[in-house]
Amino acid sequence: MNSNPRQLKLLDVVRAHGSVTVEQLAETLAVTLQTVRRDVQRLAEAGLLTRFHGGVRVPGSTIENLAHRQRESLNADGKARIAMAVAKEVPDNCSLILNIGTTTEAIARALMHHKGLRVITNNLNVAAILSSNPNCEVIVTGGVVRARDRGIVGEAAVDFIRQFRVDIALIGISGIEADGSLRDFDYREVKVAQTIIGHAREVWLAADSSKFNRPAMVELATLSQIDRLFTDQPPPEPFPALLAEAGVSCVVALPESHPPKPRP
Repeated sequence: MNSNPRQLKLLDVVRAHGSVTVEQLAETLAVTLQTVRRDVQRLAEAGLLTRFHGGVRVPGSTIENLAHRQRESLNADGKARIAMAVAKEVPDNCSLILNIGTTTEAIARALMHHKGLRVITNNLNVAAILSSNPNCEVIVTGGVVRARDRGIVGEAAVDFIRQFRVDIALIGISGIEADGSLRDFDYREVKVAQTIIGHAREVWLAADSSKFNRPAMVELATLSQIDRLFTDQPPPEPFPALLAEAGVSCVVALPESHPPKPRP
């Protein structure tokens, strides 16, 4: 499914409160009960919400991410816009690292016409996509392959990445909390991502609007370690001030009628 802005806002409200009644959602979103019920049904069918009598709650917890297929479908249009905005900024003939995530996989698809790229990745999906670009050299890390999303984790991946220093690290994330911390669920994945950040001249974070205020257990980094953020909607409070304080340049990839705009 491609969640519309109202449904994404609904998800944000539920994540902020843990559980919410249908009546509270209708009042907060300024829509009818019928509209909320239709949205809740659609989001529940996609596995993004769990319904109970009279309301909804977050389906998981801070210790477990959504399934890969569910993450692919969540805000797919927004991720595609982010990917195109990133691709416009990536020059030909540069070196990149792409990590695990459905947004980085969308970025890989958007890089299919670039030339002279050398890409290191711990994501077999990214490797499979970019290996179809004859003008791109793909280098895959060693390590343990997670069956659920074909991501590669573990000390072997960390040791492999330490050999390199690339022009740009393109990373995804599971959640950005209101204290400016970037968070994920798998400690082994976080260790690889931290190594990626430490071995890149610039770090670009690609995160759709559903990632703001989303909790996860393991701290990966802070906004101060990021150079650029690419997202699909203007960040909610308190993130504009946090981004400005951290010196992060933010590109908002709006729909085609509103081209991507850099934010200070």
